[in-house]
Amino acid sequence: MRTLLSVLLLATTAAIAQNPPASGDQSYTLRTESNIVLVPTTIQTKHGEIIYGLKQDQFVVEDNGVPQTIHLDEDTDALGLSLVVVVQCSRSAGWEYPKLNGLGTMIDDIAGGAPREVAVVTYGSAPLLLGKFSDNVDVMAHALAQLEPCDDPDASTLDAVAYATKLLDARKNHYRHAILLISETRDHGSTKKPAEVIAALGRTNTVVNSVAFGPGKTEVLNDLKYGGGSGPIGLLVMAVNALKKNAAHELAALSGGEYINFTTQKGFDAGLHQLSNHVHNYYLLSFQPHGVNGEPVSGMHTIRVKVPDYPDARVRFRESYFAGELDSAAANTN
Repeated sequence: MRTLLSVLLLATTAAIAQNPPASGDQSYTLRTESNIVLVPTTIQTKHGEIIYGLKQDQFVVEDNGVPQTIHLDEDTDALGLSLVVVVQCSRSAGWEYPKLNGLGTMIDDIAGGAPREVAVVTYGSAPLLLGKFSDNVDVMAHALAQLEPCDDPDASTLDAVAYATKLLDARKNHYRHAILLISETRDHGSTKKPAEVIAALGRTNTVVNSVAFGPGKTEVLNDLKYGGGSGPIGLLVMAVNALKKNAAHELAALSGGEYINFTTQKGFDAGLHQLSNHVHNYYLLSFQPHGVNGEPVSGMHTIRVKVPDYPDARVRFRESYFAGELDSAAANTN
């Protein structure tokens, strides 16, 4: 199995109910009138080799510990991609810009052969749209060419991600929603509540892939662990606290994306190669969530995927999602 569906579909709860297809139209297999949780899953041997050819009944998926009825999507190549490239321009970002020369190629590798449209945003204390959504390669290249360092003491990453999420929410097509974030690990100066950003990513079916620069050695985290807490509010509090420590990492973990941290050109290139490899080698599982009593539960959820036939395999999957609307108490979690 080598789907061309980007890792950018590694999604949270998705309400994709607008404009249902005509009878017999199978172009958008994930469109539904109900909430669907998408769980991209990569299965590797202990030596890191991808395991192909697994069937739907070989997977066990649990939502907050409750087994779910799942679907394995085997034909996702027709799904398009709406991508917002979000690049920090402030603080130490200027030192990293020479390493980003291959950004256009990176976007092509992520999208694969699927239809795509790309918008480009830069930010310091506030986001700035450099290029509107376009499927034209030259238009995208022109927008990327405008990226340059800026003299700004802030790096309002959560505000920029919230802005990109709104851009995606306004799209009227049925493409996947994704953000490619290139930034420092920490947020500096955002005014958006972290809980609001977390919930919006879930409501808009948006995944964040983070390419972060900062102190410490270059690393690629293949397993984005997320868990702990007690109940939906407890999980949300943990997520918010994690955003404060490393916004780039937690945004990827919460939405099911990849996280790369680099300090060198070699590390940047190796990280992108790892990201691209994972993009095109995974199983796309999905389920309509139901709790113990059959009703979906609002708030933060934890997901677990098991493959009993391969007890020693390394199973990488999206480990959490947010369902429903924020109440006032949750919205003010900080």
